[in-house]
Amino acid sequence: MINEIIDPIRKQIRNGMKKVAHATHIGSRGKITPNMVTIVGLLMHLLIAYFIIKSQLTAAAVTLIIFGLFDTLDGELARLQGKESLAGMVLDASTDRMKEVILYSSLVFWCIHHNYSSYAVWAVIAVGSSLCISYIKAKGESALNDTNIPAQLKNKMFADGLMRFEIRMFILVLGLLFDVPAQTIAIIAVISTITALQRLSKVVTTVAQHEK
Repeated sequence: MINEIIDPIRKQIRNGMKKVAHATHIGSRGKITPNMVTIVGLLMHLLIAYFIIKSQLTAAAVTLIIFGLFDTLDGELARLQGKESLAGMVLDASTDRMKEVILYSSLVFWCIHHNYSSYAVWAVIAVGSSLCISYIKAKGESALNDTNIPAQLKNKMFADGLMRFEIRMFILVLGLLFDVPAQTIAIIAVISTITALQRLSKVVTTVAQHEK
């Protein structure tokens, strides 16, 4: 159900980012690379964390929307420039995890300083379960290294579940806009844990089938 709602939105965003990627490529004469976009997107999450710490939640939400789109822009730019690579995929996936650590750490600070100390534990669970989601996916892909499945296909095989990265960020944006970050982080923590278990079940089942 969630995917049926999110997928059309993701498609529209991707179409928009294709146009931005084309303009970026033409405007910079190809000097701006996908990896540059990825790194800038990561660094700007430090600014988002600063806004959260300073309780400037609307500014944090708007900035998260803008630089969250960089996660799509770098991929579209890579396709446009013919620079898609496994190294780029590793950089993109790794920086996504770093972004979450930065954001959830700032939310721990916010919770502690706004009489929501008990919710800080949810932030820890959120970052832990989010990392588990990525780790399980990576282990599933590596377990299929000896198969003939193309790398790009393996990257998509275990990318489903209720709380994918972009959905976690979307929910976080809503929580910041409506000034309920503590409650939002608890929701992310619970559903991310469920997602991790979903992916684990799929990975174990799929790998077992390829072992036969």
